[in-house]
Amino acid sequence: MSRYVLALDQGTTSSRSILFDWRGGIVAVAQREFTQHFPRPGWVEHDANEIWVSQAVTIAEVLARAGVAAGDLAAVGITNQRETVVLWERDTGHPVAPAIVWQDRRTAERCDALRTAGHEARVAQRTGLLIDPYFSGTKLAWLLDHVPDARARAERGELCFGTVDSWLAWKLTGGQAHVTDASNASRTLLMNLEGGWDPEMLALFDVPAACLPRVLPSSADTGLVARIEGHEVPLTGIAGDQQAALFGQTCFRPGMAKNTYGTGCFMLMNTGSRPLRSRHRLLTTVAWDVGSRSYALEGSVFVGGAVVQWLRDGLGLIERSADVEALAASVPDNGGVFLVPAFTGLGSPHWDAYARGTILGLSRGSHRGHLARAALESIAFQSAELLAAMQADAGQPLIELRVDGGATANDLLMQFQADLLGVPVVRPRVTETTALGAAYLAGLATGFWSTAEDLAGAWQAERVFEPGIGRDQAGEAMRQWSRAVARARGWSEE
Repeated sequence: MSRYVLALDQGTTSSRSILFDWRGGIVAVAQREFTQHFPRPGWVEHDANEIWVSQAVTIAEVLARAGVAAGDLAAVGITNQRETVVLWERDTGHPVAPAIVWQDRRTAERCDALRTAGHEARVAQRTGLLIDPYFSGTKLAWLLDHVPDARARAERGELCFGTVDSWLAWKLTGGQAHVTDASNASRTLLMNLEGGWDPEMLALFDVPAACLPRVLPSSADTGLVARIEGHEVPLTGIAGDQQAALFGQTCFRPGMAKNTYGTGCFMLMNTGSRPLRSRHRLLTTVAWDVGSRSYALEGSVFVGGAVVQWLRDGLGLIERSADVEALAASVPDNGGVFLVPAFTGLGSPHWDAYARGTILGLSRGSHRGHLARAALESIAFQSAELLAAMQADAGQPLIELRVDGGATANDLLMQFQADLLGVPVVRPRVTETTALGAAYLAGLATGFWSTAEDLAGAWQAERVFEPGIGRDQAGEAMRQWSRAVARARGWSEE
């Protein structure tokens, strides 16, 4: 009997492979970082081939570390950085251009023109999304317009468009499968929330249907197989990283929510079997399709943990990302310093592609400890803005927030988050919930796990952070943060 499920967690800065056993425990992990390319201000690119090589290497490494053969795998699941666009040749599998990353802002002017022309309300009604460079639609249109002969080739069906899940599925199946799942497709601006690819949206964004992947359920045995070390392993789970984390946190009931602290921060609340339209500039998205579709409200912070990387790589204030907690704890508070990390604009609920990073409140007594604390606090402040909007949309208070992602290891950040929110912040025993969600989706489709209810019953908390300050104090902190955000907005004139 197959004993393990392999989850491929392809993120913005690294590719990982994680092996899970039947109890949902981690057997082994392998990770490889890959190159970030910034060819112009506001542009962010990846080499799709490097992404694949890094992912393939981790597959081999994780099996070797665990002493597991590919024949011992019950299923493979994929979870991925969403909205990042890959365009490749159908015949050769070669990318025709660098992948445009979700953080990229090159299509801001195109988005401005679409909004000015009055399209945003219709786009939101049909897709659940706002018109913003963050999403895939304008990125794909940009590639079709700027890569020589790409539009004509795409119309002839010679090119394949995909988000990173599609690219990995293509490579894993040896070019046999050009597919995506409903959760990823719902992030493109091209899919109707309650259907498939939307002809009206394809016409608006000028995207030919011939280059689009087939939309599959997030969890299903459709006959796809990944070729791993000479074995054919069922490829039965695909979900965008944030939806996978919601599933991995077993937020299966409407009203349950999680926040993932990665390169960005992404808060999702399960809203059930019908999409809930936001009145506060949040996103409505497909959470997953497991026999039927479930939906979620989502708020997106573009720069979360990436602000700590900036302290490390850009300023040299710390040697390792983990060092930021001790540096931030060296001061009792932020000393009046606020850092708005709008390096690539602001996401929910502001949606300002022209905002830029800003540091305010500096005095002669400010030092590196205050800057580190302000950077950490910026992650919590942005997430608190999301929760306030989400609770207003849902019309009900949140009882607890489940958290995951690398930055949740930072106790100072988690405590400050609970202080701002006024609700318990719950860190699970298994914090690799993005990969766990992909594994759950894949394993459910093959019978490795029986039911979602069984998975929910197995979920365990590792630590609960209770609010430690009053609501007036938290409200004043949020007011000061709002003042700082106002000064960061609309800065770039490009």
